[in-house]
This record gives sequence, structure tokens and C-alpha cells, in this order.
Amino acid sequence: MDLLRSYLSRVRIPEPTNRIYKEECCISYDTPKSEGGLFVDMNSFLAFGKDYVGWNYEKSGNPVYLHIKETQKPVSEDRPLKKPTLLALGVEGGFDNNDPEFEPSFEIVILPEYLALPFPSVELPEKVRLAVDSVIMNTGAEKKEQVAAWTTDTKIISKHAMDLKQLDIGVVVPPSGWKCEKCDKTENLWLNLTDGSILCGRRNWDGSGGNDHAVNHYNVTKYPLAVKLGTITADLEATDVYSYDEDASVVDPLLAQHMQHFGIDFSSLQKTEMTTAETELDHNTNFDWNRIQESGKEVVPLSGSGYTGLVNLGNSCYLAATMQVVFSTHGFCSRYYKHQSLKAAFDMAPADPTVDLNMQLTKLAHGLLSGKYSIPATKKDDADDTSLSVKQVGISPRMFKSVIAAKHPEFSTMRQQDALEFFLHFIDQVERINTGNPNFDPSKSFKFGVEERLQCSSGKVTYNRRNDYILSLNIPLHKATNKKELQNFEAVKDAMGKELSSDEIVHPRPRVSLMDCLDCFSAPEELNDFYSTALDAKTTAIKTAGLTSFPDYLVLHMRKFVLEEGWVPKKLDVYIDIPDIVDISHMRSKGLRPGEELLPDNASSDDVVKADEYIISQLVLMGFNYLHCQKAAINTSNAGVEAATNWLFDHMNDPDIDEPIIKEQKSSLHVDQSKLDTLVSFGIEEEVAWKALQETGGDIEKATEWIFNPPPGLSNMETTPSSSGSVADDALPDGKGRYRLLGFVSHIGTSTHCGHYVAHIYKDGRWVIFNDEKVGVSQDLPIDMGYLYFFERFDG
Repeated sequence: MDLLRSYLSRVRIPEPTNRIYKEECCISYDTPKSEGGLFVDMNSFLAFGKDYVGWNYEKSGNPVYLHIKETQKPVSEDRPLKKPTLLALGVEGGFDNNDPEFEPSFEIVILPEYLALPFPSVELPEKVRLAVDSVIMNTGAEKKEQVAAWTTDTKIISKHAMDLKQLDIGVVVPPSGWKCEKCDKTENLWLNLTDGSILCGRRNWDGSGGNDHAVNHYNVTKYPLAVKLGTITADLEATDVYSYDEDASVVDPLLAQHMQHFGIDFSSLQKTEMTTAETELDHNTNFDWNRIQESGKEVVPLSGSGYTGLVNLGNSCYLAATMQVVFSTHGFCSRYYKHQSLKAAFDMAPADPTVDLNMQLTKLAHGLLSGKYSIPATKKDDADDTSLSVKQVGISPRMFKSVIAAKHPEFSTMRQQDALEFFLHFIDQVERINTGNPNFDPSKSFKFGVEERLQCSSGKVTYNRRNDYILSLNIPLHKATNKKELQNFEAVKDAMGKELSSDEIVHPRPRVSLMDCLDCFSAPEELNDFYSTALDAKTTAIKTAGLTSFPDYLVLHMRKFVLEEGWVPKKLDVYIDIPDIVDISHMRSKGLRPGEELLPDNASSDDVVKADEYIISQLVLMGFNYLHCQKAAINTSNAGVEAATNWLFDHMNDPDIDEPIIKEQKSSLHVDQSKLDTLVSFGIEEEVAWKALQETGGDIEKATEWIFNPPPGLSNMETTPSSSGSVADDALPDGKGRYRLLGFVSHIGTSTHCGHYVAHIYKDGRWVIFNDEKVGVSQDLPIDMGYLYFFERFDG
């Protein structure tokens, strides 16, 4: 007791703002139910398992801990089921899974001697008793955050909804193809319900998201309500409406009327009876549910290293399915499991490891891959049945979800999310924390370059390059391989009408080859209203696309969710025929080719685009600076007064706004064929020789020097002819274009924001199903029903 009194200065009584962790170890998945229990640091209120509490003592010097151990109570056969009062799982007041109850016990432990003192005890110092009582009585931070995520979804009716002003300016919003009116963003777009402007959302704290154009528009116009495109459904509360004035997500009871103003018809979504088509959808959805989850199949349970289930936190299956596949890749397995120990991650972490993404990624990797927590559960339906269930005890990814979703408006909620959007967000966050150490960044294994080639009617071309992590593929239903079967069914249905039975009404689905989907990506596409700098006019252009590199892991996204006329959302009921091995070598793009001429940077060979004097005069009348007005007209290609005004609002604070307009030169340069042939005869690749002559003004000696001693900072990839725009990263992984299917994530439901996600992964020579905490050998692989496919490159 004297030893404890000597450490009283290191004991704190929790304040209301303190986060108390007592449900799970910060660096492992140990809980009070684990064999060694849990140790709560009575100074930081962080929790640690038996094998890890010593690490915290070494790092923090905090010696006093509350040891919590929970043992299972005997199960009463007539235990009544409690009525839920909260739409949640695994929290007080939520749904009861009839799980066993546990009895907690407590003691005070002093490190490094591990001296144990009983609790409760009147002999303990009062400060210790008060501190421990407070820890025991307070809700743990883990559960508190989970409950908060559920309860923050309540929305109010906007005060602006009933008398919202809507401008009659002839705006009609199409059902797809949206883009921010002030930048190139095509996602996270918001439709202002007053003037119909389509603008991108807020920039997130980490730099992701939009460019703040929607909120900036409100700051100028004070038009308060906007609806997020892509979330519009007949369920008004499920549609994402935001009030900038009230700074909250709100409900607009007149949303249907407000959307009708812009040509968006809700009537087709508001049906009281199921049509034949809807009945087909209902049956197909039930079929999806059973097929993807392999319901009714005797799935053999699996456990051990690499076969650990993830507990569903309530609509977190999108996270579980995606992470199971990601941590089956070599990059993530090596970075956060094989080559980084929990001790190393903890030593590098800040004082609170629960908010450190590197720590939580390492914790998740060790939890999934070590096998320590892959404990088979016994079946509950028969007390005498000790056989194993396919459902495991699993691990709960609460801390990981909390830190990866921190401050994100969607992933921080308990609503269902799009697995694709989460994967991209996850990869972005991993790339950010590895910025200073790119050689150890596992997200690079998914990264590849995309090159788009545009050729206008002048015959001249331009190339645009970007980096991406997923290849999003349209599904060409017109190329279905079972057209005859589909036509026969339609003929039978038309002949029999309503006499079809419930079994017969399940529509046969189109079958489309994955290679046809890949061909769609590379197929020539005609673009109308393309502004050609060679012609100084709008014309048509042909766009083709290819890959500049082949990543270690290629993620294919099947675009199964589309919007039909009238904004009716629809999920394509289609099977994708997936081969085990895919060769995409033909999709490699080689950049600018000999003989091609680049489009000039501007309309004239001598001058920049001339500003429209009418646009300038109108802007000057508004009080803007003449030079600024010139730049606005030029940078918007004289598109009009409104476009120029928007440009001015976005660029008023640019550091070069007051610099004079400088004449630019054409970017294309004729290359002497004889000089090109000379360099090629030296054994230099033709494309590189062509680029070198362009960069050196056609001087063959300087071109030779440029090739063998390129300017500082010039990458190998930059020696490939391209446009003068951004160039893809030369450090991308690359190899031959042959891939083997590693795994896939399937979706059940009518929307990515509802339903369920399941992963199937090829491991140890067999296909394995990961359905939250259920892990087993796949018996009926739904390989043709995937939403995201993960392919692994092999160069053999």
C-alpha cells in the first residue's frame, strides 16, 4: 500500500472530457474477456493487454493500472430477450444477439513489479478509489463513439424548405454526366435548389473531397439548400440535402417539387404496388442474397493465420470485405505485418496510439494475419452440440474505423457505404502517411498510369496523363453472350403475361465477358464540342485510353449502378464472365508517336487566345480590374460572362493575378526525319529520339547529350513523348500485363448505400468466403456477381 501511495501523483481522476478505454487494448485485440484481461492506465486511461502493458510502462513511466477481467456467467435457459431501444448492434439498448453474459472483476496492479491489490477495498487511498470508480462507471470511449455515430444521423426539417425561392432560368438537369461548373470534379457534386448550379462539395480536412465551390457559391448568393447528386431517391430522409445556412444535413419535405423544377421526376419512384419488373427485381435480390452469401451450403469453417473474421459494427461490412482482400496482398501484408511489429509501431506512435493510423493499420494486420484471434465459435442452438460454427469470435475493427474515418462526413457514420469509395479513401490515407517514405508505401502496389489520347478533326493530337488506383469499367449489355436465351424468355413472358409463376418470373441475366468490358475502356469515343486550339473552334475529337504501367494489383470496378431517364436509379442484373487469368498487354499506351503533331497550346502561333471585348466590358461594369477581366475571358476560352465571373471569384487571390499576360509559343515542333533516322541508327528508341529532338530544337548534338545526360529531375517516363501537361509518376510498379484473380467483393442490394458486402479470396489453393465474422471454404463461388475484382500481376 505504501508503494501505491508513493505513486498517487501519477493517478488521475477522469474528467468529463477524458476518453476512457476499457473495452479493448489500444495495440491489440485483447479485451477483458481475454485470458490476461485488460489493464487501464490510470493516468492516460488507455487500455493494454497483458502482453503489451509493459511496453506502455516503458514508454510512459505510468505505474498504476486497473486490471479488468471478465468471466462468463452460467447461461440461464429462460433468459428473456430484451427489447431494443436503439438501432444498433453490440451497444447498450441495441439489439440483443443472445450472447453470453460476463461477470467483471477488478484489481489494482502496480508495474513493474505487477503487484496486485484487491478492489474494492477501504484500505485503498481515496484518490485511487474515486479514480477507479469513475473509470468503471463511465461508458468506454469505444462504445461511446459507436453510439454517437448511430445517434448523429437524426435530421431536422430545414427552415428554408417550405418557402424556398427557385429561379426560373430554364435549367434542366440531366440524369448523368455531371461535372462541377467551376472545376473538373465529377464526384461529390451538389445541386443548388435555388438556381440549379452543380458544384463540388467541401474540401476535407486532409485535402481530399471537393474544392469548396458549392459552399463558396452559397457565400456569394446566400442560396441555402443543395442536394447531393447520386443520392436522390424516393425516400426523402435517405436523400442527402444540406443547408448551408443551418450548417447541417436536413430534410426537405418538398424535395420532389423542388427537383421537378429542374426536370427531375420523382413520380416513377413513388409506386404503391409492385409491377412485374419490380417482382422480378425482388426475386433476383433474394437470389443474390442466397447466392453471394452461399446460404444453404455446408460451408466448412476455417481458422488460423489469414482466416480471421471481422465483427460487423453495424453496416460495416463494406469495410470488412475490402480490408480482407487488401490485407491478402503482399504489399500490405509485408508493410504492416511481416516487416513491422506491434512494438515498433507503438514506439513510433504518439502518446495516444488510438488516433495513429500507422498503429491501427499494424494492429489490424496482426489481428487478421497472426491467427491469434481466429477462434472458432461453437454452435449455440444445442447445449450438447460442441461442433464448430462457420462464424468466429473474430476481431472488432472499432479503433481502425474511428481513425480511418475521422472527420469524414460519410464513413464516420454508421450508415452503409460504397465499398469502392471506401477503398479509394483508404488508399489515399495510406499514401498520405507514407509520403516521406514512398519505398515502403503499400498503396503504390495498386497505382498505375492512365493516358488519354485526343485527336481532333485537324489531325493533331494531345495527350493527358493521370494516376489512378482503380479501373472503372462500363458493362456493354449489347455484347451479352446469351442473347438468344434472353430473347426467348421475353417472348415467353409476352405470350403468357400475368400467368407466369413466381419461379418462372426470375429473369435470366445477360452474361458479358470481362474482356468486352476492358475493350470498352480502350474503345474510341467521339467527343462533341471539343475546342481545338489548332482550328480555334469547337469540333469533334476522338478519345482513346490506355495504361502507361501495369500495377502489382489491378482493381476492376464494374459499373453496375446506373441512372435511367427521370433519375430512376437502377442496378444492372448482369453476370460478368471472369477468367482466372487476364492478359491486358494490348492496353499499354506508348505516348506520342513519330509523325504525330501536338495541338498548340493556344489558338494563334504568335499570340495567346484573344479576350472577347464584350465579356471584358461587362465585367469592368461590375467593378473588376481590366487586366483581371482579360485573364478571366482568356482562361475560360471566352465561354461567357458567367463563366468569366466564376473564374474571377475563384482566382482573385492568385499570386500572379496582377502579372501581365505573356505571349506563349506553340508546343509542337517539326522534327527532321533524317536527324531522327540518325539517332535511331545509334540504337536509340525512336520515341525517345523524337522527344529529344523536340526538346533541343532539332539540334542533333544537343539531342544526343539530352538522351544520355537528361536534365535534373527528368524521369525515364518523361522521355516518352507526351503533352506538355502533367506526367505520370515514373516510380510506379510495372511489368507484363498478365494477371491472376486474387479475390473479389460482391454486393447484395439495390444501392451501394444499402444491402450487404461479402468477400471471396483465393488462399492456399482454395476459394474462401469472408462474410463478416464468418470464414469458410467456398462451396458455390459467385465469381460472376462481383462488384470489385482484385487481380494480381504475375510475370511468368
